[in-house]
Amino acid sequence: MALLEVNDLKTWFHTRDGVVKAVDGVSFDVEAGETVGIVGESGSGKSVTCYSLLQLIPRPPGRIEGGSAKFGDLDLLSLREDEIRKVRGKRIGLIFQDPMTSLNPYLKISTQLIEPLLIHEGISKAEALDRAVAELAAVGIPDPKKRIHSYPHEFSGGMRQRVMIAMALITRPEILIADEPTTALDVTIQRQVLDLIKARQEELGTAVIFITHDLAVVSEVCDKVNVMYAGRFVERADVKTLFSNPRHAYTRALQRSIPALQAKGEKLYTIPGLPPNLAHEIPGCAFAPRCPVAGIDHAASRPSLKELESGHWVQDCPACLIQK
Repeated sequence: MALLEVNDLKTWFHTRDGVVKAVDGVSFDVEAGETVGIVGESGSGKSVTCYSLLQLIPRPPGRIEGGSAKFGDLDLLSLREDEIRKVRGKRIGLIFQDPMTSLNPYLKISTQLIEPLLIHEGISKAEALDRAVAELAAVGIPDPKKRIHSYPHEFSGGMRQRVMIAMALITRPEILIADEPTTALDVTIQRQVLDLIKARQEELGTAVIFITHDLAVVSEVCDKVNVMYAGRFVERADVKTLFSNPRHAYTRALQRSIPALQAKGEKLYTIPGLPPNLAHEIPGCAFAPRCPVAGIDHAASRPSLKELESGHWVQDCPACLIQK
């Protein structure tokens, strides 16, 4: 049995412009100790998927319309507020995209770092502070006994992200959700952060859900990958299969967008057009207006996933499946 089993998750936002189906029937599972990637362009529904698991969707306008998320003997989506609070920050940790806006600028790092221990483990402040210092040392913060009493603005972007990793892992969670943890960092610091997450994962045995728009990062850190577009998965496979045999047109377009794979001096490839407006009903294949395959009809209704080979699932749109 998987550590986490998400089935047919639907999260919609009820706005004045209509119902935005940000996540519209998503299913995946996470095994203990593995890294599962969710990749796609901005606005595809990646973050909403994972925030839904912890009931962090603003309500209103958001609403979890259906589905289940089995985590042991719990269904995360049906827990009361007092019950989900026992899971957040304890059994499931979360690294937010932007550490500058996620860390409270008015509070010292020490106050913010020991809070999960005081809430979930009920230990003394002195013991919590000792563990917080040890965790800062583990994520590579120099002179942690002194720096723990600093404010967030006194850290660089890379150091703040290390603090967020320490905060997410300090209670030894079973699952870590990393929401684009390297987006705002330069390439050198990105490498350090990815290596740090991997090292701590191996040390603690934590499973990781890695959210990103960068397939190059996915190729380095993930075991399984879910490619997301317009609120649904268009392709699911293990990372080796996905990169050696991408079947959906959107997956292939994302691969072509990786700068490192393009010849020197060649114009960088970008996917034409824009993602669809999810507040409007999508009658058929959501990727049809941007698909490079012409002359072949796309699916007339929203295509569902089908298993082309063992463990390799792809949306069943005839045009998107043509290799081009």
